[in-house]
Amino acid sequence: MITLVDAAGRTSAVELDPAPVFARPAGPLTSRTVYAAAHVVPRTTAENVPGAPADLDWDATLAFRHHLWSWGLGVADAMDTAQRNMGLDAAATRELISRSAAEARTVGGGLVVGVTTDHVDDAVIPLGAVVDAYKEQLHFAEDAGASVVLMASRHLARAAGSAEDYERAYAEVLAAAGAPVILHWLGSAFDPELGSYFGSTDTGSASSTLLKIIANAPDKVAGVKMSLLDADAERAVRAQLPAPVRMFTGDDFNYVSLIGGDSSGHSDALLGAFAALGPHASAAVQALDAGAHDAYARILGPTEALSRQVFASPTYYYKAGVAFLSWLNGHQPGVGMVGGLHAARSLPHLSEIVRLANACGALEQPELARERWHAMLRVSGVSA
Repeated sequence: MITLVDAAGRTSAVELDPAPVFARPAGPLTSRTVYAAAHVVPRTTAENVPGAPADLDWDATLAFRHHLWSWGLGVADAMDTAQRNMGLDAAATRELISRSAAEARTVGGGLVVGVTTDHVDDAVIPLGAVVDAYKEQLHFAEDAGASVVLMASRHLARAAGSAEDYERAYAEVLAAAGAPVILHWLGSAFDPELGSYFGSTDTGSASSTLLKIIANAPDKVAGVKMSLLDADAERAVRAQLPAPVRMFTGDDFNYVSLIGGDSSGHSDALLGAFAALGPHASAAVQALDAGAHDAYARILGPTEALSRQVFASPTYYYKAGVAFLSWLNGHQPGVGMVGGLHAARSLPHLSEIVRLANACGALEQPELARERWHAMLRVSGVSA
């Protein structure tokens, strides 16, 4: 049995379910391109408090990336899940990109890394300086040998006065790219400062600007990652993308149907949720590779309730759930996070993550997960 606790302090117990038996793929996944956006692991005895520079446990951080690669997944690194703008400072970001790119080469693992403007300390800078900041990170990532996700920029959101400013800034950055990049549209649920990104709070108008940016440089855009938690908006943009530009879903609420697809097509994936669900994601795409759509839905469908809990409002604290599951599953020695962000979710919220992870088979080592969770309950004053 495993103990759960609710907001009133009441405890209950449910059966601890066994982990599902999934096989790692014998070769590359073929029917979908799938990236798991990986988190970072702090050094347990370091000063990873709010405002302190990130001090990472590099062995555990890189071992987690090898875990994802071993399941045939690509890794999306130095992105939102790795606590960009929420604890991962510029120096740690650069080191993460360099180290991850080197590790990817040792196993032939897929890797894309986030490029934005967050190394600039000033909150407000002119549009030209935003472009220069993007280019600086772009060149660093490409020199490290990594493919690029051009992330949404808070600096650009502040500097742009119109949709045309977005078009101009992206045109200049894309012109400097040495290879096609993935564009990233991060919604306000993930970052409230990006509510009017691409020049409008109206999704339709913002989508038109995004599509213009792509049309003006089709040879420089490999895909679009949409993280609006709006499946209809994603499908609408997906239907208008010119070939060979691909849609990478970043919708951690609705990924099962978006990846599974329908008569209008399907999305590939670049998801923070898949950092916590690597074996499930791999097994589900292997089923699609074999034409077994029913098996795909059976494997991945039950995980969506867990993902919705991890990404519950305030959504930008979802990284705490990803790190918590990593700890339960034995991928890191402690539950802490850089910037002290592990304190962002309550004990009852984490308890619901435990319940849903147990129910869908996302506890990779159930006995270890129970041991760690019960220890956390006891040290928090709850009998287990």
